Order: sequence, then structure tokens, then C-alpha cells
Amino acid sequence: MSWFMLLVRWVKKVAILLVYLKFVRKFVRVRKNVRNMVNVKFYLDKADKSKHYPIHLVLRQKDVQVKVATGEKVLKKDWDAKKQLVKETEYTHKSINKFLLFLKQEVEKHFETAPHSQFTDKKVKEKILSLVNSRKQNTDVSMVCEDPTEYKAMQKITFLDLFAGAGGFSEGFLQAEYGNKFYDFRLASDINENCELTHLARYNYQLGMDAEFLRQDITEHNFIDNLLKKIKGQTIDVVCGGPPCQSFSLAGKRKKFDKKDDLFAHYLNVIKLLRPKYFVMENVKGILTKESGKIKEMILQEIRSIIDLKEFHQLIHFVANLKKVNTENQFLLDCYLQRLNFEKAVDKDLDTIRESYIQNIENKFRGLAPKIADYKTSKTDINFSTIRHGFNLLKRAKELACIRKKVIQEKNHSDLDNDFFAPKFDEFLVSIEPNNIIEEVHNAFQKLNPSNAFKNEIADIILALEIYNYSFDECVQGLSEIAKKQNIENELNEILSHIRLYNIDQPFVALASDYGVPQNRERVLFIGCRKDQKLIKNVPATVSQNEKVTVFEALYDLDFIGNDDEKFNYENIDLKSKYNGTTEQMKGLLKKRSIDGKFDTKKGLTYAEWSRKGRLNGRFTNAKNPFYVRNFEELENGLTHLVAPLQNHKTSKQNNDVLKRLSVILETGNYDEAKEQLKIIGLNSEKRNYNVLKADGQSSTIMTIADDYIHYASPRALTVREMARLQSFDDSFVFQGKRSTGGNKRKFEVPQFTLVGNAVPPLMARAVALEILKNIK
Repeated sequence: MSWFMLLVRWVKKVAILLVYLKFVRKFVRVRKNVRNMVNVKFYLDKADKSKHYPIHLVLRQKDVQVKVATGEKVLKKDWDAKKQLVKETEYTHKSINKFLLFLKQEVEKHFETAPHSQFTDKKVKEKILSLVNSRKQNTDVSMVCEDPTEYKAMQKITFLDLFAGAGGFSEGFLQAEYGNKFYDFRLASDINENCELTHLARYNYQLGMDAEFLRQDITEHNFIDNLLKKIKGQTIDVVCGGPPCQSFSLAGKRKKFDKKDDLFAHYLNVIKLLRPKYFVMENVKGILTKESGKIKEMILQEIRSIIDLKEFHQLIHFVANLKKVNTENQFLLDCYLQRLNFEKAVDKDLDTIRESYIQNIENKFRGLAPKIADYKTSKTDINFSTIRHGFNLLKRAKELACIRKKVIQEKNHSDLDNDFFAPKFDEFLVSIEPNNIIEEVHNAFQKLNPSNAFKNEIADIILALEIYNYSFDECVQGLSEIAKKQNIENELNEILSHIRLYNIDQPFVALASDYGVPQNRERVLFIGCRKDQKLIKNVPATVSQNEKVTVFEALYDLDFIGNDDEKFNYENIDLKSKYNGTTEQMKGLLKKRSIDGKFDTKKGLTYAEWSRKGRLNGRFTNAKNPFYVRNFEELENGLTHLVAPLQNHKTSKQNNDVLKRLSVILETGNYDEAKEQLKIIGLNSEKRNYNVLKADGQSSTIMTIADDYIHYASPRALTVREMARLQSFDDSFVFQGKRSTGGNKRKFEVPQFTLVGNAVPPLMARAVALEILKNIK
């Protein structure tokens, strides 16, 4: 057969194929058009006594016809029947039109995506009414600050939440009740406006609480003044919070001089001022090993250095008496007395005492200098200059601290890391730290090479400089050595038992899945207990190993969403059709549980049912339905709230290549194992990691980027709501503002995904809160 005949045959086959494809496209288009032939309009019903006309929605699609009242009313003159909108002459036209458009879009989307079994007038009406009634209920409910009658006889334990983020601690504490005690939420604080927006929406507008929010950097000089104004003189029983932990994380690159590294010290300053009965500080596991464990020890040391000023005079009196009987250490005991007075002083008084302390050491050095060198040497030698200038720098410690803070802020703002600038900035920052200045003075003394006759005096000067930079705990250790020699160590220990305001055991690692959270998230908890309270060493697990909540339990009822989709209503999940062949196996993963995760076949609910019902108590029976707002302006105008049973359930738009890549990884079950296959088919990615969720296990730590996770049954990333479920947030907790962000904006913005990923799991916080309620006096 000639090549010409072969070509003719090939052209005929192509032509037939094109005709077939054209027919298929036409068939699909016609089928889609048939499904989409839904007519949604609005009309005015009969007027009420005040001449306002109710706006009704009417829907027609084939044999389905539904009429539903939208709950909105307008004067006839304010209605544009042609445009199907409320005119600008009605002052609420924007909010009403926004709601009508939302209703119309949801109905049309339903007919595009829902199965034909849902196309009944009853089911369509139920869907529309769920949106209408939710909005109407929220409009009718007024904000309340009163607790229900049964709670008025109970004891309120006040708490505040620092570095609050989304409100994981706040949520968990409000879920906790024990005996006749429950928590009274007084204040939350964070620096980001979306944290504030989410808090106000949840606790003030939705739950009707009167909790305050302070949006301010805790390192600012007037933070504590503003905090005191907000809490209005109330006693605070418990303080909780997790200083931002990026610089402590094992998962990311560690940075020197990150501005977040010293935030725990500012957190402790609040503790010193408020003197709560308990405080909880949460952080990542990496804090235990940072700087070979020195950071952990420093934190414990600082906690143990918080003193009870009412009893502090006992220690001052003890050191004064020690000075009378110990003639060998007069100069050092004077230094200890001055250093201890740092604890009582504030602001300008503290600066004066610090400067006086260094001046006393400098005076001792001036008396010693002529003995170890001649006049000319003392004026020209670099070692003498280093010692004198070191004293000058230590007197200016406050000014150097301000410079240090500014440089660190600039270093972080300019993102100086992994470049030639960062080491030079770090060298400068090291050079102005008190420890480094003292070390340079020490080295200069050694290079002077003085005779043995003066070495003890020089050693005293160097130790005095170190005492200047001691924590209270280090001062106590030094005094204990001197007291031991005088055989009065027991007397000192007795005084210290009265003076130390807080007791603390070692920090412990809490695993979220031990508390009913479907996630293997490890967090370190420091629990400080005031001396009049019982010491809490750990928080017992609420579930056993075989009771742990699985990913399937958390997410199965939300798996009705597609690519580039958003859902505002729950839908029924047919496990038989979805998991044909493994239905019974998947059903077997669903367990009835108590609120904290324990198996409870009699009164329990599934994890998903708890998430829908909510884990807050009867105290919030008047709570509004879940709603979403974009900003503070919308929050203040209740009519602009987007009210719906289900919120934050939206998927990203992913192209075909991404969907194919995710399918391969999901089928393989592991990203590393799928890389070779992805490379062969040209779908390899530079992305560092994908975590494939396992239906019958717990998820890995939920971070802030949804694209890092692949759904256990669908080739897609997670929605904000699904991530929130894995964190144990109730479905009624809505994350407000922007959904996501990228690039440099991640430094400044805290969108929904970041709010979820950075949060303390509420069920873990609940377990902590319950343990405190059981022990608090």
C-alpha cells in the first residue's frame, strides 16, 4: 500500500475522531446547560403595617419551584425590580444586596454541583432557609455579658491570654469547668490586627463576652500601663501564653539575635506585676535544646528569680547580718546587697542604683591601679583603657539595651540572614552585651599580669562585675556558698522559701494526641505555681494510646468539596459509595467519645459531631451563629456579617499538573517514594515536602501552609476548616480576615491559615485548664 493511501486513511480517522469529540463536547454542554437552567429571582411580597415589603426569593428549575422569605424588608420606593437590588436610598442597601447576592450564588452553585437527588423543592428550601434563618437569628440576638443563672453561684477564675494568636488557649480555658469553678476571660493580647479581629468576632460579638483585647507589642515601654488600664484593677488568677517560637524551632533555620528570642522575659515581667496563682508558658520542643539547654535553664532561673517583695526584707536583713560576722568578704557582700536592691527598684531608681553599683567597683579599681602600674602606663596601656571604658559602658547599660533592641529590629526588618551583613551585625550585638563587656574587662586584667599580692583584689573586682549581671537565682547561689562556710545555710534556705514567689518543676513535653487532638503536635509547657498553690508537674493524658482520635474521624464529614470550591452548608457523606469495598473498615474508625476524647458508647458523640455541636458549655446558649467578616468595619455592622452554618471551608484553585502530582503522591502514600515517578512523567516539583494524611492515624504537626498537606482521600490541599478540625477548634470558631498571603507579607500579616497553624490546640489547652482548676486554691 502506497504512503498516499496510508495518509488518506489517517486523515479519515482524524476527521471521524474530531466529529466524535465535537459531539461529546456538545453533549456535555447541553447536559450542563440543562442542569444550569435555574432561574433565581427576588420579588416583593405584601406589605406589613409599616408599609415595608418583605423580599422573597423565588427559584424555578424544571419541576422545582421554591419560594422563601429572605428576612429582609424595604419600602417599595427603595426596590429596583429590574436590577433585582435595593436602591441606594435605603441606608442598609449595601449589606442587604450583599446578602441577596450571596443567596443567589449559593443556590446557583448548588444546582451546578449537587447530585440530582438533591433537586427537590424540600431539600433546596432547607438549604436556603438554613442561610436565611442563621442570619435572622444573629440579627435578633443581642450581645450579652451576663452569665446564666446557674453560673452566678459558681466561682470565677480569671485569666488572660498573652501572645494570643487565634485564641487556642482562650478557647480551651473557656471549655473547662470543674466542681463549682469556671474561667472568666478578662483579656487577650497580640500585635496583629487579624488576631484582634478574630478574637472580637468570637468572644465579644458571637459569644457576647466583655473580654478586652490589647493590640500592642509587649516590648513597648507603655505595654504594662495599657494592660493595667484594660483589666481595671481586677485580680488575675491565671496567665497563659506562648511567646512566638520561630527562633526556637527545630523545623526552621535558627537565627542569632532574633527579636523574638527575649519575649519570654517580657512575659515574665507581666507575671511579676500581676502575681497570678498559676501561669502557663507554651513553646516548641526546640526550646529544650536551644543553646545546649542554656535557654531552658535561663527561663527556669528567671521564673525562680521572681520574688515576693513583701517578704524580701528578710533576705536583706540576713545579708546585713552575714556581713557583720564575715570580715573576709565585706566588699563582695556589699555588692550582693546592692545587687539584691535591683529587685525592688523600678525605672529611674533602678538606673541610678545600677550606675552607683558600677561606680563603687570603679572606685575600688582606682585605689588599686597605682599599686599595679606606674602613672604613665595606667594612662597609655590598652588594657587599662579597656577596663576604664568597660566601666563606662556598663554604666550606660540602659542606653546600650535600647541600641541593641533597635539594631535587632533593623536586622530582622531587613531580613539579614545568610549574607555578608548578618555576621557583622551579630558581632556588634555581641560586643555591647554586658556579659561580653565584663569578659573583655576580665581579659584586660589578666593581660596586666599583676603580682600575686593583688590577685585577690582583682578577682573580687571581676566577681563583683559578674554579680552585677547575675539573676536573683545566681545571687542566691553565691550567697549560699558564703552562708555554708558560716554554717547558716539552713537559715538562708528557710528565708528563701518565703521569698521565692513561684515554684516550678522541669518543663515537660505535651503531645496533643494524648488530649483527644487528631494530631501528633509536641509542645513544651512551663507551669509556674505561686508559693501558696499546689505544684503542678505535668498534665495527665485524657486518652490512652488506642483511644487516640484519627484523621478520618476529624475530616470525613467535610469531604464533599472540590477543586476551587467553597461550601457554606454541611452535606451528607455516603460512605458506602465513597469507600466501596472498605466501607465497614472506615466506619470502624468512627468512635463515640466524651468531650475530651475518651471512648463513651452511651452518651458520647463522634469527634465530628463534637466539632459541629461545639465543646463550649451551657453558659453560651445565646451565642450567635458562625459568621465571617473581612475587616473591623464589617464587624461593627452586623448586617454585613456573612452568616452560614459552615465557614472557612474553601479550597485553592489548582491546575491539572498540580492535581496529577498530588494524585501520584497520594497513590504512592509518600512524597519521597513518589519523586522518581514524578520525575519520569515530568511532574517533579522543587517543593521541599508534602505530608500525605493517613486516615487511620494522626496528622503530623499542622503548620501554616495548607499546601504542605494532602488529603487522605482526595488529591488536594486542606481547607482552613479542615486544618482547624485537626487542631480541635469547634466549627463555630470562625477565622476572620484574609484566607492566605505570600512572599514578604508573611512577615507582617497573619491570615487564616497562619492563625490556625500557630495556635495551641484547644483540647490540649482545655486539659491544662482543667488541671489548674483541680488544684487552684
